[in-house]
Amino acid sequence: MRTWFITGANRGLGLEVARAALDAGDNVVATARKPDEIENALEGFADKLQTIPLDVTDHKAIAEAVSVAQARFGRIDVLVNNAGYGQLGAFEEVAPEAVTRQFATNVFGAFDVTRAILPFMRAQRSGHVITISSIAGMEGFEGASIYCATKHAVSGWSEGLAREVAPFGIKVTCVYPGRFRTDFLDGSSVRYGNLSIEDYTAASAQHRQALDGANHQQIGDPKKFAAAMLAVVRAERPPVWLATGSDAFAVFDNKSHALAKNIEQWKELVLSTDF
Repeated sequence: MRTWFITGANRGLGLEVARAALDAGDNVVATARKPDEIENALEGFADKLQTIPLDVTDHKAIAEAVSVAQARFGRIDVLVNNAGYGQLGAFEEVAPEAVTRQFATNVFGAFDVTRAILPFMRAQRSGHVITISSIAGMEGFEGASIYCATKHAVSGWSEGLAREVAPFGIKVTCVYPGRFRTDFLDGSSVRYGNLSIEDYTAASAQHRQALDGANHQQIGDPKKFAAAMLAVVRAERPPVWLATGSDAFAVFDNKSHALAKNIEQWKELVLSTDF
């Protein structure tokens, strides 16, 4: 039996992972800014579920949440860094303070929660850190450059972290979900640029219309995503990178071919820069 610590567990992928872990008989510490939503969604698991209010940008709240988790279950085996939101809009349309908020949640929030939990995992000489990135962490998309930047950041961090903590028996997986049928594109999860620049107006309007049309029509099944997370945690040698969804598979496949083509096309110039 494992103990999971999940951020952003009140809805979407985080909620389904929490539900799947509980159904499997594991303990779950489910955190969110609105923990009452978790309790309403996961009734009947009182003996294995601990809900805690948590804003991942609040350092004091993180320390308190981890302390409560340890006191309740005595250990944390799996951390799922899921809390986050999408800051969309062209780069120039997003005000600097909005960029700061996006990084504070999507990047530094994951860093700080992980920093608070790793000492316990090191003491156990076991654990698994799972961070939810996005296909936007593998490929940059127009109209989402800031969001893509945060997801690329946690991707590179996860890869380096995996090598740092492997000697302590701790595993790290960065997950790249495709488009899953959650409320990610609702107003509660996504924000658009707040600066108006005429050159971007038409493209931004078209992009937003397309996203609105795709909302709740996404191809990915959140319950199947949750089942995949349980499979990863149970694996003897889990991957550092994991695409989830057929659209994510396509992004990974296209990226690998594009990189191979790039390095071959520019090989002479690339190799010319050594002493």
